[in-house]
Amino acid sequence: MKIYFAGSIRGGRDDKGLYNELIQYLTSYGKVLTEHVGDKNLTEFGEDGPSDEWIYNRDMSWIKEADVIIAEVSTPSLGVGYELGKAENMNKHILCLYKNQLNKRLSAMISGNKNLKLVNYKTLDEAKKHIDKFFKLLEKNC
Repeated sequence: MKIYFAGSIRGGRDDKGLYNELIQYLTSYGKVLTEHVGDKNLTEFGEDGPSDEWIYNRDMSWIKEADVIIAEVSTPSLGVGYELGKAENMNKHILCLYKNQLNKRLSAMISGNKNLKLVNYKTLDEAKKHIDKFFKLLEKNC
């Protein structure tokens, strides 16, 4: 199983520790193509890739290659939203994890999209349980 994990990079890195924990957990289900998203040294300035075009082409290739997309959508990110739209057009199985926050609401483009499996969580353990349910449902339907 190939997993594309999406999380904010240039939109803000407040949840990088959480991303790392989720990525480590996801490795029990398969190969995470985007482990760098959880890198604690990666800042909101992004990667030092050869160019933005190179990063775009690499990430689009990984989305095509992935069996599933897992996105942590609590920190708004243009890139994550774009990736989700592209993955949806490719008919990928998509799970969006949203951590409820005071005075913030998730974009209606995510919360209103019935093609995305969206779950709310409060703790890391709760997020892991949602991931387990997602993969069990996939296994059952395949």
